[in-house]
This record gives sequence, structure tokens and C-alpha cells, in this order.
Amino acid sequence: MSLRFRLLLSFTSVVIVSVILFVLSSYLLSVAVTGDVRSLNNFYNIHYSLHPLSEEEESLFLDLKYLAKNDPEQLKNKQLLEQYNIKLKMEQAALVVREKDSIFYTAPSLSGVDFSAILPAYDMGNNVIRNTLNAGSRFFSYSKFDFYFSSDKNEKGSIFVIHERSPFAQVIRRLLPILIGLFAVILLLTGFLLYRYVTRKIIKPLEQLRRSAEQIKAGDLTYELKAVSKDEVGQLVQTFDQMRQRLYDSIQLQLHYEENRKQLISNISHDLRTPITTIKGYAEGIRDGVTNTEEKLNKYVAAIHTRASDMERLVNELLFFSKLDLKKEPFSFQKLELNSFLYNVADEMSIEFHNQEVEVVWENRPEQPLYVLADREKLKRVIMNLLDNCLKYMNQPPKQITVATEQQAEYAVITIKDNGPGIPEEALPFIFERFYRAEPSRNQTVAGGSGLGLAIAQQIVEGHGGRISASSELGRGTSIAFTLKLFENRRGGNNNDTDINC
Repeated sequence: MSLRFRLLLSFTSVVIVSVILFVLSSYLLSVAVTGDVRSLNNFYNIHYSLHPLSEEEESLFLDLKYLAKNDPEQLKNKQLLEQYNIKLKMEQAALVVREKDSIFYTAPSLSGVDFSAILPAYDMGNNVIRNTLNAGSRFFSYSKFDFYFSSDKNEKGSIFVIHERSPFAQVIRRLLPILIGLFAVILLLTGFLLYRYVTRKIIKPLEQLRRSAEQIKAGDLTYELKAVSKDEVGQLVQTFDQMRQRLYDSIQLQLHYEENRKQLISNISHDLRTPITTIKGYAEGIRDGVTNTEEKLNKYVAAIHTRASDMERLVNELLFFSKLDLKKEPFSFQKLELNSFLYNVADEMSIEFHNQEVEVVWENRPEQPLYVLADREKLKRVIMNLLDNCLKYMNQPPKQITVATEQQAEYAVITIKDNGPGIPEEALPFIFERFYRAEPSRNQTVAGGSGLGLAIAQQIVEGHGGRISASSELGRGTSIAFTLKLFENRRGGNNNDTDINC
């Protein structure tokens, strides 16, 4: 349920519940006062039957009641009755006098009402002297007194002091303060419940967001938020926590990069210091006259040239790796027939293989051409780096390098395996890191190299959209496998390599 709909529902509920409770409370109040649950109309009838007249009207009624008891004949004096009616009229009441079954006197203001049909029967014991009556749509409250005009029991008479009422106006005027107070209590109660609901669903999550923001401002990115709902607030909390997590990961990655940078500087310093020291030593020997023969001089110069070449190669590989790492080295993809390309690269290194008595074995070479999309020069560098690593670390005959290719779904898989000493299991996850060498089997003093070959191979393979991995077993050799995307995901065509700019 969305927050907008929830708020709309909440406030609509406040209004509806308030109105229902107000009406219900009013009805229950009327029931409590009257003890009658039948209708509100009974409430008005009972209320005015208990309190039909005001104090002034009641005083005039008592005067008329006194006359009826002590001198009833005066109640046949219409002039006197008119005087009493005038006094009652000032109090918004009126006088009606009944003689036997007919109306002897009716106040002019009540001339349109047929009281003979609606007045209650005689009750000479005057057990009920206050009540209400209806004349059509008009509602009246009254006080009455039944008496005898003379000693003759047949001359019955009644006096009525009548007050016309508005059923709602009078009751509302008396009950309005109570109803207003009751309505205010209901609204306060409903508002409090709504406040608790909104606080639990909105304010508390926002408070968590505030505390998390303060923690982030203080540098603590480990304060985790958990969304407890799926509405807009819950989505905000979840998004904010994802932002915190991304920021935390970014800082951790930055720290990792900083550590790598320090390690890189240390490795570069280490790898450059050795050839520089050697060059410096040979140059000092030449300066001090140690090279007193042409043979020694040529030997010293050749050594200086070799170390300088090593430094140049290291700097070039470092520069190339940096361009790959920063995504600033462009790739020129072409359609290549993979098997013939691998054979040509291996053939270029045939002299090195012959000199070190290395046998190259081709496995799983498919009969049909296998076309891939690759950068020719960079892919050649990957193959030569892997083959060069095999040559460096194979130290016991018989030396053998196995090259295999196969198709897996949309990719071609190339595997290059040697039967060298292998790599320790704890070092295997780190061999693709720059300048990493597993001691002692891949120590520079043993095999040489810059320590960037596998790192460069990984960057190039990933630049092709592939993956590279390694597996090794001590004493049984190392296997490096990487994938390349197939050209148009199919085999076919001829054996000629056709360049395609992508």
C-alpha cells in the first residue's frame, strides 16, 4: 500500500469515524438520559414532559393553579384570562382553558390548532400534570391542572400553560457544550491514534535515516538500515542503505587501490634498483680502468646494454599495463581463425622451443575452422606471454607444452598447459596481480621477468569480453585457460583470416 493512499485512507477514516462516533455518542447520551432506546423523538418528549416550562412560566402556572383551587369561577372571566395570556406571551407561552369537552379559551397565537382533539383526558387526581403533545408538525410542551368549576362534579375544567417547542433547537442549546466536549475528545483520541500510526510507519524510519546520515557524516559507514515496509518510506530506506553500501564499497576499493599503488611503487623500485645497481657497477668498473682489455670492455658494455634493455622492457610493459588498466589502450577487433593463428604464433617461437628442448603438443584441434573476434596483436601478446612463462619455469626434462582449443556455447576456450614445477595453492589466486611472484619457484632471481606478463594477459582477455583462469598442481605443472567470443557464434568459412573492423 502506497504512502499517499495510506494517508488518504487515514484522514478519511478520521472523518468517518469521528462522525459515526459523534452520532453514536449522541444517541447513547439520549438513551442514558431517557432510558428509552426506541427513538430520539422519545427523548424530546420525555425531556419536555419533565421540564416543560421556564421558571417565569411555571410561576404564572402556579398562580392559575391557585385560582383553580380557591376561586375557579374567575377562570371563566375571559378578560382575566387575557391578562394572564399576555404575561405568558412575554415568555413565549400561551394559555388554553377547557370546560367539559370544549375549549373555553384559546390564546390567539394558538388559534390555528384544534386542541379539543389533542388535549389529554381529564385526570382529576392530577397525577400527570406535565407532558408533551403533537399537532401535526407542531410540537408542544405543557403543564396542566384539572379542577371543578363548582361543586357540581359535571362542571369539569382544565387550565393548560403551553409552550411551542423546536425539538432540536432547545435540546441542542442545552446539550451543545456537552456534545462539543465529547466531539473534541473523540477527535483528540482519533488524532492520537493516527499520530502513533504515522510515527511508527513514517517518523521512526526517517529518524533512522537521520541517525544513519549522522553516522556517515562522522565517517562511520557500517550503520546498516533495514526497511520494514515496501511503501515509499521503505523504498527510501532501502535506497539510502544501498547508497551507504556503495559508498562504503567505493571507499574500501579506494583504500585497496591506494594499497596497490604503494605496492606498485615498491615493486617498481625493487625491480629497477637491481639493473640500475648493475649498470652503475659496470660503469664504475669501466671508469676505474678495470676493463684493461678489449674483451673485458666488450663484456662490461654488453652487460650494461642487457640491463638497460631489461629496464626498457619493464618500463614499456608497465606503460602498456597502465593504458590497459585505465581503458586508454584501443582494441582493433578482427575476424581470426583461431587454430591457424595459434599455430603461427607458436611457430615464431620454434627456435626457443628447440633450444630448450620443449615439445609442443596440440590437443582437441577441431577439423573445422574456429573463428573468433579478437585484436590480432594483443591476442598474440597474450599467447606469447603464456608460452614465455612456460619456458621460464619448466626446469626438468622432458619439457612439454600442451595447447588445446574447444568451443563452449558462444565462446572458444584456449588452454595452455606445461609440466613444470607448478604453483602453490595459496599463491594461485594472486598470480594475475601485477608484479606478483610466487616464491621461490617464480622468483626473479631464478626465472627473471617483470611480473607483469599474466596481469597484462588478464587485462587483454577481459578487454575481449572473456575470462582467464589458472589451475596448478605442485610437481605436475600449471594450466592457464581463457575464453574468446566466437565470431557470429558459428563455425564455418575458409582458412583465410579476414579482417573486420568492429
